[in-house]
Amino acid sequence: MKILTKNMHVPNLREIGVYESLGGYQGLRKSLRDCKPNDIIEIVKKSGLRGRGGAGFPTGVKWGFVPKNTGKPIYLCVNADESEPGTFKDRLVIEKDPHLLLEGTIISAYALDCHLAFIYIRGEFSYGATVLEKAIEEAYSKGYLGKNILGSGYDLDLILHRGAGAYICGEETALLESLEGKRGHPRLKPPFPAVVGLYRCPTVINNVETLANVPHIINNGPEWYAAIGVERNTGTRLYAVSGHVNKPGVYELPMTVTLRELIYDHCGGIRNGRRLKAVIPGGSSVPILTADRVDTRMDYDSVAKAGSMLGSAGVVVMDESTCMVKAVRRITRFYAEESCGQCTQCREGTEWLYQILTRIEHGRGRAGELEILLDLCTQMKGRTICPLSDAAAMPVESYIKSFYDEFAAHITQQRCVILPAA
Repeated sequence: MKILTKNMHVPNLREIGVYESLGGYQGLRKSLRDCKPNDIIEIVKKSGLRGRGGAGFPTGVKWGFVPKNTGKPIYLCVNADESEPGTFKDRLVIEKDPHLLLEGTIISAYALDCHLAFIYIRGEFSYGATVLEKAIEEAYSKGYLGKNILGSGYDLDLILHRGAGAYICGEETALLESLEGKRGHPRLKPPFPAVVGLYRCPTVINNVETLANVPHIINNGPEWYAAIGVERNTGTRLYAVSGHVNKPGVYELPMTVTLRELIYDHCGGIRNGRRLKAVIPGGSSVPILTADRVDTRMDYDSVAKAGSMLGSAGVVVMDESTCMVKAVRRITRFYAEESCGQCTQCREGTEWLYQILTRIEHGRGRAGELEILLDLCTQMKGRTICPLSDAAAMPVESYIKSFYDEFAAHITQQRCVILPAA
């Protein structure tokens, strides 16, 4: 089952003529011709589409939160700041099929009665930004953007905004602050962006993969989309698989797929014939899953039941040669560097986690420090403006609890007990 990636093998897909020859922009034509804005919202609700950025909130329900007739403009912001370590699926859509993203954005903006939309793209995605800039120019030239789109009377302008490469700007309110020309510091919620967002106006922020699904839902109907996957987990997902597998890459699969099937059937199994040790199922910020959870189905609810989160579906596979202390220390270093510094628990806590884990990895760990780390994680979770503090604490907590003996051996034996990879 391929939805988002079904045409990515087609040469020159980035060109608008090629995209149109494959049925591109027919969903937009259908939306403007046959649907009122509220009809689009109801179609997306019925499809069961959930946000693909991390939280998995129902997309149509999110759109429905936007207040009408406030006298203020409504904005749509596309979150293309794909910065979660282990995640690289939005980048694929941007670089290979940019008009699919643009069509989804225009339909979604029409549904929201939005007349100015933004794509906020990560600063490091220089090539992707260039691809999108050309695609936007083509869309304007064909009348898919601008005034009186396709003679419908609907107007929409679309602005591509390059970020500066800050992880925190993937958080929706920090993204809005950055768009306004300020430091990317998250806002305290409530109020939520749907009511008070960009320039203090109602705003919807959606992920690239989320909006890329919208044209297909319009063309094929919500019932078609809802029939893929399972209840509450409809459609396909783009799983970005990296680490110790023979065939890393982006795999589009229904959310009925299990971790075992993803790793062994699609990714060719563990490289060098080694055994599986652990898997990050949804980007570096989520709790790790041990090898005995490999039969977990890769949908939001099943992964949550297994003790983790599907998140961005960035799957990082670790084999038996992986030192878990080293792995989580490297992740913690990232979050310590990316903390915006607003909240004490995050600003200080991420650095403390990194310092303690560095001592343990280098054979200078002290008795009782694992308990200190776990207590520190407890104090960091649920007490800050945004989830970055939780994102740093949850991996540390889960790695220690899942591989306690390995961490303890680093302290008692003052060395790594895992044999290095050959």
